[in-house]
Amino acid sequence: MYDTILLPTDGSEGIETAADHAAAIAERFDAAVHVLSVVDTRNRFESPTSGLSTDAWLEAERERSAHAIAETVDTLPDDVTVEQVRREGVPKSVILDYVEDEPVDLVVMGTHGRTGLDHYLVGSVAEAVVRRSPVPVMTVRLDDD
Repeated sequence: MYDTILLPTDGSEGIETAADHAAAIAERFDAAVHVLSVVDTRNRFESPTSGLSTDAWLEAERERSAHAIAETVDTLPDDVTVEQVRREGVPKSVILDYVEDEPVDLVVMGTHGRTGLDHYLVGSVAEAVVRRSPVPVMTVRLDDD
């Protein structure tokens, strides 16, 4: 039923919870887990007065992405087949493109459950993926602890 599980990660606190769910399903179905982290190319701080140059932003994002993958992979059991993937772009678009381009059967991703103004300002990658994914998506509430 499930051969390939996509586990997107941004390195958020609590990603272990989503990884635990992905691992349990992977072990049950002998599936591979693709751990994907997206280097967000949208530099919200690029302007003459507000901060980071494009190069500095991308380098920081690449480091964050590599760290997110490594930490997430470390939480998965050794008997689960893992593929590490890093892509660049807008997170929700990259995740959806990956689902379209690769043989993904299930997406397991964390969500912070933001509401109100925080949801409006930050948006929800998980919500966009749930709405547009052609394969099932399991969302796992990440604890802020």
